[in-house]
Amino acid sequence: MKKILVLLLFSQINFVASQIVYSDNFNQGINNTAYPSAAYSTSLVSENLRIVGNGTAGAYAAISYGIHDNGALKDINISGNNKLYIKVKGTGGASLRIDLQDRAGFVTNRNASSISLTTTYQIFEILYTGKFQDGGYGGSPCTSAAAPCTVNNTTIKNIIFFVNDATGKYNGTIDIDWISFGQPLEVIAPPIFIRANQVGYFKNRDKAVNLLSTTAFGPQNYKVFNSSNVVILSGVSPSSSYWSDADLNGAKIDLSSIGTNGTYTVKTDQSEMTITIADNPLEELSNASIRYFYYNRASSEITPTNGGAWARSSGTPDDLVKVHSSAATPNRPTNTTIASPKGWYDAGDLNKYIVNSGISTYTLLAAFENYKSHFITKNLNIPESTNNLPDILDEAIWNLDWMLTMQNRVSDGGDGSVYHKLSGLGFEGVIMPANYNLQRYVIGRSTSAALNFAAVMAIASRIFSDYNTQKPGYSATLLAAAKEAYTWAKNNPSMYFTANPSGVSTGAYEDNNVNDEFQWAAVELFISTGEAQYNNDVNYFYLTNQGVPSWQSTSTLGILSIANNLTNPNVVQLNTTQVLNKLTAIANTLKNNVANNVVETTMDNYDYNWGSNGMAANQIVVLLSAYKATNDSSYLNAAYKAMDYLLGRNAVGISFVTGFGESSPLKPHHRISEADGIALPVPGMLVGGPQNSNNADGCAYASTTKAGKYSDTWCSYSTNEVTINWNAPLAYATNALQYYQNQSLAINENKSTPLNNLIIYPNPTKGDLHIGRNNNFNDVLTIDGFDVNGKTVFKKVLSKDESVINIHSLTKGVYFLKVSDKEKVNTIKILKE
Repeated sequence: MKKILVLLLFSQINFVASQIVYSDNFNQGINNTAYPSAAYSTSLVSENLRIVGNGTAGAYAAISYGIHDNGALKDINISGNNKLYIKVKGTGGASLRIDLQDRAGFVTNRNASSISLTTTYQIFEILYTGKFQDGGYGGSPCTSAAAPCTVNNTTIKNIIFFVNDATGKYNGTIDIDWISFGQPLEVIAPPIFIRANQVGYFKNRDKAVNLLSTTAFGPQNYKVFNSSNVVILSGVSPSSSYWSDADLNGAKIDLSSIGTNGTYTVKTDQSEMTITIADNPLEELSNASIRYFYYNRASSEITPTNGGAWARSSGTPDDLVKVHSSAATPNRPTNTTIASPKGWYDAGDLNKYIVNSGISTYTLLAAFENYKSHFITKNLNIPESTNNLPDILDEAIWNLDWMLTMQNRVSDGGDGSVYHKLSGLGFEGVIMPANYNLQRYVIGRSTSAALNFAAVMAIASRIFSDYNTQKPGYSATLLAAAKEAYTWAKNNPSMYFTANPSGVSTGAYEDNNVNDEFQWAAVELFISTGEAQYNNDVNYFYLTNQGVPSWQSTSTLGILSIANNLTNPNVVQLNTTQVLNKLTAIANTLKNNVANNVVETTMDNYDYNWGSNGMAANQIVVLLSAYKATNDSSYLNAAYKAMDYLLGRNAVGISFVTGFGESSPLKPHHRISEADGIALPVPGMLVGGPQNSNNADGCAYASTTKAGKYSDTWCSYSTNEVTINWNAPLAYATNALQYYQNQSLAINENKSTPLNNLIIYPNPTKGDLHIGRNNNFNDVLTIDGFDVNGKTVFKKVLSKDESVINIHSLTKGVYFLKVSDKEKVNTIKILKE
């Protein structure tokens, strides 16, 4: 997807008492350039100077522009105003270094001036004051012994362009509209940017882009072109309204009427942007969001077969982990060595934390539990993809196995408690896992860790109870571990982890109120066991709608598990009415935020805290759960719209997921991506996003607004770090949206005049479906069967005398039958038991 921004200023342009010393609009048909390298060519196109690179240029290959008077070379004196202005655009993310050369051949190369180009025209101001020095490089008359040499700003003869500085090999096109010295040739209006979902819109869903500006604006003309450059939609936007969280003014352009897949360009008088509409635009992203966990595996190499360019050696085997004094018990005193391999690196660091693993692993497991049919055949290209388990469960097992090692099991002479974290005493440097050389410890024991552990093991046990053949005894092991941890927490209800022990400085995940964790764990254990003790522990006062879930606030996870398991025989014993009221109260607020915000985001005011993008993803999870529980499509529609925010329709104009969108994070705070020597970061990672908390990292930010304070830099760990607990709801949301889209495609495909008097029974069925039709309906029937992902699972043609379809071979689940004769069609939902 191509994102285009218009009329950005390199620095503020102020019109003061000055004059144009020199200008060239390229409207006289004069191309006064020279390019010694055959890698470049220049021409005049539509009164613009076009530079084309063929990809073969060597380092420092240059294009020289000669200052002239109607083609006759001349010198100019810019000593009274050392400013060059240029209006330029370029493809391929090019940078353009611009040096000035005097009559003697000296060049302003000691302190070079470079600008970054986008695919739409920008106007740049370059100030050369203090830069008139030749460093004695290359073929300049200034020798290295004499350097630096003064460049005479009264006899400027040439402008020297270098594309991408010393890297060379530029392959693309640069267009220069005009150049001038002293003063720009255009008065620049405040820019109005287009913000859009940069990954793709679903064909049959609502679609919109936004116009955003720092100042209020009136109605704006727009046109939408298809890939053949034909206008398919045009209109006028509303006047702008104020978006206070971003301190921006915005208007929405509705594109919902475009119902055909393809690539489209939205153009206004100032800007343009290319968008994509597709049946399954998030399919690749939905996979990458889960594969992120594979890339973050501890104690494992990432193979070229499964990891591609991001293959790496194994590190942190964690087979000789010491028990820290804060975690010591009679059976495992200080400095006892245990093995605790596997697990996922938590965030930008290489440590592992039970509390954050709790909500992260739960979210992946809940996605599977709620959309099982979607994940059954999903191939994530991980080492376990050829076994008989769904890949998302294989990935969850990697972390579940580690979590099990973090419990001091009763069978080992322990008490069932759970260690809070596994880390060094401090953070490691910017290194790859294979280079990690700090001693690792299990640090602290806490009630919050035990309850997170109990809740996750409980949901995992009920999921893996269906996979005893593939994982014999695993479900029972998980459940026993969950019960032990819960019992220990009940006996130790206030062993809080409120600060790191002395000498430890890794992540703390502090908590001094675990009422929410108790409710979450009790709910999960009751759903999985039906045992009265857990039902008795459910307190609906503490099972509260505190907002969307986070590691700090987990009782909402209990609400979601109840709401998503309403047909479970254990759940029906709970007060589901009260729970659904709590869920819909949260979801209604989020739905209203979408309806009342100009960029249709769920985010509002205090939501822009640390890890705000994780908040936004979890808000979508809540909307999806509300839809699943109530079948109210307004929640689902809001969820589809809300996803746009994470993928580019936001104040920053960036898709917050690495590797997806024209503009996506390139420098996330992720040690592996920073240290691996690969230009692009691991794909599929959701960065933290804008935050309105204190500037803890000390980085510089272009904006200090709630929705705009973000920096794509390694420095900015407060806005650009990645974590497993932010990626997990991204994985949940993108896969659920894909699931509902595929279901919709299966239901709505080829709708036409319905077949009357058609009966299909029994429904649900264990394997045989009977087709009933009256005497007026005896044509041959074609039966197409689809799973919930829209994939064809069988096709059957029934003659006039046939009336039974055998679907015994299909696995249990929901399917859709498209039954058609020559002219009419019905789509029917069935349940295979």
